Amino acid sequence: MNLIKSHRACRTVFALFIAAFGVLSLMPVQDVAAQSENVIINTIRVEGSQRIEPETVRSYMLIAPGDVYDPAIVDQSLKRLFATGLFADVIIRLEGQTVIVSLQENPIINRIAFEGNDKLDDEELAEEMKLRPRVVFTRAKVQADVMRLVELYRRSGRFAATVEPKIVELDQNRVNLIFEISEGEKTTIQRINIIGNQAYSDGDLRDEIASREARWWRFMTSNDTYDPDRLLYDRELLRQFYLSEGYADFHVISAVAELSRDRKDFFITITLEEGDRYRVGEVDVQSQIPDLDVENLRRLIKNRPGKRYNAKQIEDTIEAMTDVAGLKGYAFVNVRPRIDRDRENQIINITYMVMDAPRVYIERIDVVGNVRTMDKVIRREMRIVEGDAFNTARIRRSQNRIRSLGFFEEVEVDQVEGSTPDRVVVTATVQERSTGELSIGAGVSSRESVIGEISVRERNLLGKGQDLRVALAVSGRRQQIDLGFTEPYFMNRNIAAGFDLFHRRVDYDESDFKQSSTGANLRAVFPIVEYLTMGLRYQVRIDDVEPFPFFNNEGERIFPGDEGYPESYSVFIDDGKFLTSSVGYTLNYDTRNDYRKPTRGFLATLSQDVAGLGGQKYIRTRINYDWYTPLPLLPSWTFNLSLEAGKIFGFGGDNVRINDRFFLGGTRLRGFEQAGVGPRYIRDPNPNLPIEDQFGPNSPALGGNTFLAGSLEIFIPLGAVEEFGISASTFVDFGLIYGVDLKEGLLPENISRSGRLRMSAGVGFSWRSPFGPIRFDFAKAIMKEPFDETEFFQFNVGTRF
Repeated sequence: MNLIKSHRACRTVFALFIAAFGVLSLMPVQDVAAQSENVIINTIRVEGSQRIEPETVRSYMLIAPGDVYDPAIVDQSLKRLFATGLFADVIIRLEGQTVIVSLQENPIINRIAFEGNDKLDDEELAEEMKLRPRVVFTRAKVQADVMRLVELYRRSGRFAATVEPKIVELDQNRVNLIFEISEGEKTTIQRINIIGNQAYSDGDLRDEIASREARWWRFMTSNDTYDPDRLLYDRELLRQFYLSEGYADFHVISAVAELSRDRKDFFITITLEEGDRYRVGEVDVQSQIPDLDVENLRRLIKNRPGKRYNAKQIEDTIEAMTDVAGLKGYAFVNVRPRIDRDRENQIINITYMVMDAPRVYIERIDVVGNVRTMDKVIRREMRIVEGDAFNTARIRRSQNRIRSLGFFEEVEVDQVEGSTPDRVVVTATVQERSTGELSIGAGVSSRESVIGEISVRERNLLGKGQDLRVALAVSGRRQQIDLGFTEPYFMNRNIAAGFDLFHRRVDYDESDFKQSSTGANLRAVFPIVEYLTMGLRYQVRIDDVEPFPFFNNEGERIFPGDEGYPESYSVFIDDGKFLTSSVGYTLNYDTRNDYRKPTRGFLATLSQDVAGLGGQKYIRTRINYDWYTPLPLLPSWTFNLSLEAGKIFGFGGDNVRINDRFFLGGTRLRGFEQAGVGPRYIRDPNPNLPIEDQFGPNSPALGGNTFLAGSLEIFIPLGAVEEFGISASTFVDFGLIYGVDLKEGLLPENISRSGRLRMSAGVGFSWRSPFGPIRFDFAKAIMKEPFDETEFFQFNVGTRF
């Protein structure tokens, strides 16, 4: 009974307590609301501010002295103060007629550091972040930067990477922010599964996408790491592949990437539906522009009735029709393919609709992105001016000419609608590259042995396009110093004029002589018509030719004129000092789309020099032809046909000296040594002796007055490896050289007069490495003479720093 009474008493006390608490809790709120309802604010006092001025705090608030205190407006002021990101905590209270704002400021970041990062350096990480030293610290901003760093590591294929921010508090409300990083192993693609394919195997489809399964030999590419953007690109690549093969109903159902439990590997599953394969039915063209001949447009159609449907051919046809319309001045013509799909018979009928559009004229030409290069340097390369009728061919030509300057990383010439429908604004957008070079080079070559070079060059002097160069080069066979200057628009005319001063010393080991040359060039190049230029030049030089010393049986060097020097040893060499004064011209027709790495177009050159204004007398003629085109079945492969021929002959009683003749071999005819092909000096022309005894050791090359050389080469794309500057080619080189002027002591029987064709075949690799260009050529001579000097491997390595 006592326990029951006690329990009832507790319940009664508890009920009274709750009732009392409710009354007490309601009364102050009503009192405060009543007190603040008509309070006029007298002052606003800011407490706790250190760096931030009180007046700055008041400027963020929506209340001011003299206002009636309103809790709703105070709440909005509180939110505004928090939104600045300057404060960790804010409390606003009313005491009498004074509003008190109590603050706790966010600290300032003193320093940001990274620990544990090895694969990505500090600069890469800092560029990705928004926080910087001397910026206000907030936890939200730190967390956002953590996510950015994690995403950066994921883009580099490291999905196991973790980032942990640490804060070190300092005095004066400052902090050091340290990101502790665990990079983890690279997360690679272990397997790519494809579901739903019947016409093509998994292996065929894996070859079409960009992502690759991880293999040890793919250490130079990143395509074996998972990238969500690349997976989206893979979907598009599969779509393009199937559409080009006639599967018009193809679509990718899903593409899913699953991460293994240990976070080291991804397994990608692509589910697709192929659909039926279609053929092309009827193809027609309809044009709403009277100036465009429909019959001419039909000739541009790539799709042929009865052939397999190919969506890529539709895109190519639209592009070709758009270009033709652009040549007529219709810049914004719209070509719409109308597809009529017959699912029952698996036939697609195509009608190309050329929609009506106004002929447009160029309203304005804008140049964007040039910081250092003057506008006029770019504008003078444009093949159009304001007021001209729009022309796509001239637009493309302008873009190629600006790119050929070599001053810019990227060049884009685009057009947008002008102020009226018949006006267009052409914008040339460029991204400048460094054009100044202070370089010290070193390398090794199979021809030049050790190479050293130091040069100073500015290809865009003062942003005017002028070229100034000073160079000193030293190698195992060559010492050279040059000074050159070129003004691309001499006297504000389209004439590139310049001069060169030079001194060279070359050891021609293959011909047993050395030559020193000192001279100067004056030159000018100007256009005749579009693509055709003419160059004029004058050169004066002094050559000093010396034969190599003869080594007797005791190994002593004996020079010409010394006792014991054999008269026949250097009878083929015209030693001494000679003056050569020559004038020449060059006609150059160039339609290549890119002078550095062309894929289509040709370059034809005719060059001729006449010496005889003083000193030696000769006429030298050279012809070059280079043609580039994509292979029909492999458009990413480039075929190159190169032909070169030359002829030199003396007049006025002068013979052509050995240092003025042509030599063949080396880079011009791979598979043969430099000057390894052509006439050679026969020391003992006894036909009863073996060939090696007739020529003797290191039989000197005499060069030739006439030569022909050529090359058939295919440049092969290497896919993702090209990102590292690696390229490959396969080639067949051929050539012949003949003709030597006789002189006293040089008899016909002392000359091997073989003008037969030589040929070689091989492969080449080049790499734009971080420490300089590297070139390797492997070539086998397949047509040669017994006395030719062959060379299976050529290489060149250099660096600049």
